[in-house]
Parts: sequence; structure tokens; C-alpha cells
Amino acid sequence: MGGPAAQPLQAVADNHAPHGAAQPLRPPGLQISVNVGDMPDDVHARGNLGGELVLGTTVVRYLTSIFPLVRRELAHWQARACDIPDPVLRSDAIEGLSKRGNLEGAALFAVLAPRSHRRETVRAVVAFQTAYNYLDTLAEQTSSDPIANGRQLHQALLVALDPATRQPDYYALHPQREDGGFLAALVDTCRTALAALPSYAVVSRVCSAAATRIVSFQSLNLTERQGGHDALERWARQQAPKGSGLDWWQAAAAEGSSLAVHALIATAANAHVRQADVEAIDAAYFPWVCALHSLLDSLVDVAEDKRAGQRNLLSYHASTAQAAFAMEFLAQRATAACLPLADEHRVILNAMVGYYLSSPDASTPCARAIGGSVAGAVGPLLPSALRMFKVRRALTRAKGGRHW
Repeated sequence: MGGPAAQPLQAVADNHAPHGAAQPLRPPGLQISVNVGDMPDDVHARGNLGGELVLGTTVVRYLTSIFPLVRRELAHWQARACDIPDPVLRSDAIEGLSKRGNLEGAALFAVLAPRSHRRETVRAVVAFQTAYNYLDTLAEQTSSDPIANGRQLHQALLVALDPATRQPDYYALHPQREDGGFLAALVDTCRTALAALPSYAVVSRVCSAAATRIVSFQSLNLTERQGGHDALERWARQQAPKGSGLDWWQAAAAEGSSLAVHALIATAANAHVRQADVEAIDAAYFPWVCALHSLLDSLVDVAEDKRAGQRNLLSYHASTAQAAFAMEFLAQRATAACLPLADEHRVILNAMVGYYLSSPDASTPCARAIGGSVAGAVGPLLPSALRMFKVRRALTRAKGGRHW
């Protein structure tokens, strides 16, 4: 599967896949051109009344009992970031914290937690995602061995999930190291919070496996300047879940997402979690929800990736039509999962999709075609989620904010 490297997605938006390249699963010649804006009013108006009730209840729960906790956690880490002695590391930490959308998105998983353990859940997922954002930026910096440096830096994500492990020197191969204890504090905050969750022992093995996938992906996801995606492709071909039918770049996308970690942490906040529930969550999120998440992130990061010299994972699809069908397939599989707290997971999925499709960067013709296919697959809750995120983005822009 996969074949020779495809042309950039924008350049082949209307082409058929070249001979030998990965072929679209949709029958040849069938183009996908639906987009969210073209959905009829009656489709937007129709919806599952029970689903809308769950969505409304979840939003209220988030705004009243989770968002205030998120604001406090982010204010704390912002203050810590501003105190970092090294100016490069300080700038990277502040940049990571400015990406409020994915930090608040991580905290949304706390709706899966009972009120009695919601504070620890928010603390853990915000610390983990803050570390992820920070390390993602660090790994893009110049170093003599970017793969080894990326792997060493990202050990922090593994240690953050293991309350018993001693912290190594994460900066051993990095040109800067004076962070004033910022990264170590993120790690300790996450694992201290995890130790207070009643079922963390049940999820810890699967959670660590998800983090191990992230570490490998992040260390191999190199910019063109650092060496490109050859090593990532070789690894992803070996790691693709058997029988999934995923191409290597779709498997790689699934490996790099943090959503499975957040879902498992939030699940651990509940008492009497069964191993079968943990396995069901892991099977739903990896690869389906996680691949959809990372590729939607790629969808809105085309311009940013180009500036950074980073090959966008969506560009490996041979055409817009192929990418649209592949994303629709991922969304269908993600939506079909049978999970404990299924309504809440469905709201989280719709919120994630709504967050990305409401981005101004999702308004290009290519992005709208792909987004429309995803929108059609995730169900009737999405229009409401889209409206909420568009309002939130408008308010953030009005206040001079960014990265939302």
C-alpha cells in the first residue's frame, strides 16, 4: 500500500491516483465535493433530541465544573513558563501554552470523570498536553541527531504516566537545557494527579502503550531539513494495526495523537473500571479516533507545515477525493465504536471535529471537500458543535487571542 510519494494534495486536487500509488477505496471517478456549508438546512435542523440533550448537558458541565479548573491550571503553567531562564525554551513553552484549543480539548475529557475526581483529571490531562505541545516545538529545533534528541525529550511523556519512575535528563541531547524545572514540574504534576485516580492501575499499561506510540511518532516526524519522513514511513508500515486497511501515513497519524491517553486518564477517574472497558476504549481511539484527530490537525496546518518545512501527512493521499473518502471512513469507524459512557464519547468526538472544521484554515476548497465528508459521517450533533466553536473563535479574535 502507499506506493511512490504522492504530489502535494493541493496540486492534485482533481487528479486520479497515479499508477502504483495508493488507490482510493471509493470507486474510481467518484468525486467528493460536499462541504459543511453546502449541507441543507433540514440536515442541520434534524438531530437526535437525546443527543442534543447530552450535548447541552455536557457543555454546561464543562463550563461550570471543568473550565474554571482549566483556567487555573493554564494560569499556573503560564507563570511557570514566563520564569524559564533560557529565552529559547521560554519562548517555546509560551508558544505551546498559546494553543488553547488543544489544551481545552484535552480537558473536555474530564466530562467522563465523576465530580469527586474531576480536579485531578483536569490537572493530569492539562499537564500532559502542555508537555506534549512544548516537546513538539523543542523537537523541531536544530540538533546533531534529531531522532535521538526527539526520543530523549519525549521520554517525559512516558515518565508522566508512571508515578514510580525516576526522571532522566530530558535535555541530554538538546542544545538548550535551563528550563527552571518547567518540564520536570509538568511530569510530576501529571503523575501525582494520576496516583489519586481510583482506577489508574487498570488503565496504566494501555495508557503507557499509547504514550510509547507518541514518543516514536514524534521522534521520527522530522522536518525536511532534519531528514524528512523516510524513517517515519518505515516504522509506520511495521506498526499499522493488522487488518485495518490503513496506509502508512494514516497509521502514523494514529500513533501521534494524544487523545487515547486523555480518554484513558479520564476513564481511570471512575471506580470499578473493567479491563474490557479499557480495551474497548483503546480499540476505538487507536487507530480510528486518533487517526481522524491527527489528520484533521494536518488539514488546518497546511500553511503552518509549509512554513516549518514539514511534510503534511494529508499530502500523501493521491487526490482530494481520496483524502476525503479516507477521512470519511475514519470518521465512520470512530462513530461506530461501542463504548462505556458512549454519549459522552460521542460529544467529545463531535467537539473535536467541530473544533477543526470551524477553523478559518478549514475554508479552502480542498479542506471544505474533506471536511464535508467527515461532517456527513459523524452525525447530527456536529452542526451544533460547529456553531459553538465558531462563536468561541469569534469571541477569541475580538479579544485579540490566537490559536483558537
